[in-house]
Amino acid sequence: MSAEPCTRIVKAGSEAATAAAQCLAAGGLVAFPTETVYGLGADATNGSAVARLYAAKGRPSFNPLIAHVADLAAARRLARFDPTAMRLAQAFWPGPLTLVLPRMPDCPVSDLATAGLDSIAVRVPDHPVARELIATFGKPIVAPSANRSGHVSPTTAAHVLADLRGRIDLVIDGGRTSVGVESTIVACLDKPTLLRPGGLAREAITALLGHPLAEAPLVQEVEEDEAPLAPGMLASHYAPQARLRLEATSVEADEALLAFGPAVEHSAAMLNLSVRGDLVEAAANLFSHLRALDASGAKAIAVMPVPEQGLGEAINDRLRRAAAPRGH
Repeated sequence: MSAEPCTRIVKAGSEAATAAAQCLAAGGLVAFPTETVYGLGADATNGSAVARLYAAKGRPSFNPLIAHVADLAAARRLARFDPTAMRLAQAFWPGPLTLVLPRMPDCPVSDLATAGLDSIAVRVPDHPVARELIATFGKPIVAPSANRSGHVSPTTAAHVLADLRGRIDLVIDGGRTSVGVESTIVACLDKPTLLRPGGLAREAITALLGHPLAEAPLVQEVEEDEAPLAPGMLASHYAPQARLRLEATSVEADEALLAFGPAVEHSAAMLNLSVRGDLVEAAANLFSHLRALDASGAKAIAVMPVPEQGLGEAINDRLRRAAAPRGH
């Protein structure tokens, strides 16, 4: 589904929720209000839709996106909750708190949306428009801030249109958001760790837990406008056990092949990011194909060249990270 030249604008209500859910089901992009800021929504289970979302924001970098769900029960189908995470969710959901948790083995959210990590960021928003849309759609919705990368996060539908008109399919106008800053992100992967301050005060969290939150280390390349970032986890982006050889124009006998476009002849394990050279399709397949080729047992993976334009820039960034020498 390609971006429409004219973005539809609908006033919040049951008809808007139905129209937006139909758009999401077709792979479209929908901006909608949450209590924090306006989010740019896509079907979290549809890798191609997630790839379109990255492209619409511009200068895409495949960082983890927050999966917005209807309630704690829905979140528990995506992630594993330890007792601390359960206490936080029960106390502060629905609300401006995102939890980063171990991903369930059968989690249906796209690998692209979780940036290939074994963790997932989840939130139950507290805004009637967002809640109605999630309930109507019936599946998780990823929704970073609905603005171009590098721009100020949007708190009105007009802000969204100023950045994304013609790049997305539909905007639900639900008025100005109440919180105005993105959600607070807390990781519960080891000890509870503050990854990003936001709409829920640190003091409220520490009062509940009875001890301070651990602090995430400062990480480079964290963009302030990316609402779903989980700073402190970027070094853990999925890297295969197999060695990656980039810009490959031929394949050795003991190498698996990650192809793009017309593939070179190869008898061993091979997967193609996109036979027709479609960068959106390639982005959607990137992490799952890397995992599958790694699981083939190959010691090395030859990666055919991917153009640097559009989503190709982010694809190549992730491939270069995966190919980088491992630390000691």
